[in-house]
Amino acid sequence: MKVAVRTLCEFAAREGDLDFRYTPAPSAEEGVAGHQAIQGKRGYGYKSEYSLTGKCLGLALYGRADVYNPHSGLLEEIKTHRGDLSRVRPHQRALHRAQLRAYGALLCRQENRKTLKLALIYFDFGKNRETPVTETATADELWHELEALCDRYRLWAEQEAHHREQRDIRLSGLRFPFPQFRSRQRQLAETVYKNTVKGGTLLLEAPTGLGKTLGTLFPALMAMPAAGHDRLTYLTCRNTARQLAVDAVERLRAAQEAPQIWPLRTLELVAKADACEHPDKACHGDSCPLAKGFFDRLPDARAEAAQAGTTLTQEVLAKIATGHNICPYFLGQEMARWCDLVIGDVNRMFDQSALLHGLTRQNNWKTVVLVDEAHNLVDRGRGMYSVQLDQQRLLKVRKTAPRALKPHLDRTARAWQGVVRDLSDKGDAPVFLDSLPSALTGSLLGLVSGLTDFLADNPPDLALQEVLFESVAFMKLADSFGDHSLCEFRREGRGRASLTIQNLVPADFLRDRFQAAASVLLFSATLSPGVYYRDLLGLPEDSRFTSLPSAFSADQLQVHFTPKISTRQAHRNASVTPIAALIAQQYRERPGHYLAFFSSFKYLNEVSEALGSNAPDIPQRSQHPGMNPQQRREFLAGFREKSGSVAFAVLGGVFSEGIDLPGDQLIGAFVATLGLPPFDAWHEILKHRLQQRFGAGYEYTYLIPGLQKVAQAAGRVIRTPDDQGVIWLIDDRFLQPQIRGLLPGWWFETETAD
Repeated sequence: MKVAVRTLCEFAAREGDLDFRYTPAPSAEEGVAGHQAIQGKRGYGYKSEYSLTGKCLGLALYGRADVYNPHSGLLEEIKTHRGDLSRVRPHQRALHRAQLRAYGALLCRQENRKTLKLALIYFDFGKNRETPVTETATADELWHELEALCDRYRLWAEQEAHHREQRDIRLSGLRFPFPQFRSRQRQLAETVYKNTVKGGTLLLEAPTGLGKTLGTLFPALMAMPAAGHDRLTYLTCRNTARQLAVDAVERLRAAQEAPQIWPLRTLELVAKADACEHPDKACHGDSCPLAKGFFDRLPDARAEAAQAGTTLTQEVLAKIATGHNICPYFLGQEMARWCDLVIGDVNRMFDQSALLHGLTRQNNWKTVVLVDEAHNLVDRGRGMYSVQLDQQRLLKVRKTAPRALKPHLDRTARAWQGVVRDLSDKGDAPVFLDSLPSALTGSLLGLVSGLTDFLADNPPDLALQEVLFESVAFMKLADSFGDHSLCEFRREGRGRASLTIQNLVPADFLRDRFQAAASVLLFSATLSPGVYYRDLLGLPEDSRFTSLPSAFSADQLQVHFTPKISTRQAHRNASVTPIAALIAQQYRERPGHYLAFFSSFKYLNEVSEALGSNAPDIPQRSQHPGMNPQQRREFLAGFREKSGSVAFAVLGGVFSEGIDLPGDQLIGAFVATLGLPPFDAWHEILKHRLQQRFGAGYEYTYLIPGLQKVAQAAGRVIRTPDDQGVIWLIDDRFLQPQIRGLLPGWWFETETAD
């Protein structure tokens, strides 16, 4: 069995407490840059990324040594860090040393060396300073240590090889859990299977009603043995979609022969906030009892989880963790290494510290990536690589901060004052900067160092933690600032300034994530045009786009246009009364449940008031800003009432997508907007950047994102083959060919204009 040296050491050489004290780590990009900086300094005679392989106790080990000098017999392992080196914990140092010495054992055997000089190089990325920890060892002692590690891992490796064999046998004969596929679902499954086996990247527009969750999971799982895939990840943009995937796996398991013997290990990854048992405690053994001795008790918990025979949901993991007195969240992180299918949020593969991407690269896995509701990935990707720095938070903490932190906080506060002073003549409007203020970013280095030292030795302080995390996040993105991002300065009053790094083109950060995958499937009911997503997400040039026919027939839906109504800003006031009259007319002709979407709460309220005044007999209710979960549930419950009503909502809000209202729960929708983003300074800069990069500034900034919202909102109407409904597209621009071409084609086969 092939095993990466790092994986071997993380399995067999970790012991003691879980310890995640406040030691800001460099980003993955900074880690690579740090390695390259050290390797570049070594000069002639040194070899970088030196490939090492060897067999030990039946395990085929592999890895790459960071730096090797065959002339002097020196092997170096580079570890990047930020801040005081003493904050790198003993258990982390022990793991680093074990990895270095394992590489040393392989090198001595591979190069027939008797002795070897070893050096751990700790490189402070922020200060561009390296600290070496050196030693000399013989080949024999290094090999004996490697054998000890392999002996601990060997039984697990044999178990994993048997598990893989049984998994592939069962997946090769996987049964679909229903007697037959839904309409068009077989075509969906065949398309997914072919793409997965061929290792392609596919943008798949699969209309509502096809049963996309099962229709993608089932063929992707079946393809794993044929393609030799190691892992499958099913990524979602919403928690509700994650639960649908968990339910689909359980349905698959129940449909197989001997479902109680189910070799597919499935893990549901949840956020730390949802899994943490002690949110008031820090993640180290001196604070949290579930971190104390974590790695000593982990092997038994890991073994139980591996043999669970059911999906490792949050509840299942919590039960196992409780039995072994360890942290359930970090048990879940560990099981991500050993599960065949991982279901989680898209950030697990795509954000700056993505766990699944890191494991894929570390273990050379052939990982299949499925992304549900992928039309959200552009905005989610932008959010993952954007961060805001807040002056008010710093000033508030500064008032009550301990004396040891005063110099750092004062220095950063002065840097903030300098930024505000330099930009004070710009007024209160947002200011967009071509570069980041160097004095402020420079002061953050000292602030982070001071906060790290203080928090490591003192009880948790939420306010200080927030300043630390915000500062670290800002620094990481500041180091990679470029034309893919924008720096925005805002001032809303004295001491209330903010500086935001806003990502515009997530492709520059996501490209390597997609390149590392063996196969990629992005799917959604609205994913046209495919080139938009290919460009903004950084997908390979040879990515394919496929749009499957709808499972619904044209006679289920009536689409109406309003050539005499404009919802442009200049015409908005004049449109209010005609739209209210149109809604009243439609409701009286066919009473029932309707959704009416508008571009803002102001516009929504104006039409709602006009409807109430001119047609008081029409029942109505409205979404309002800041609705809590209970209020949202009550709003949706209204669609299940026997008596109908017109429900007013904001386009792009929580009721625009991700909700199912089949049958009489929703019989029609009014969309009184093209959904275009505001024509403000920010969007104009975005348009300019996207025009320079892709030659489609207006389309990529305004038109496509807006009409995606329209398609998603109106798509709430027809959810099953038995539904009958109506859509009113309220704006004369909907009649333009370019606009209609970006909406589902099957809508317009029964269109009418009024």
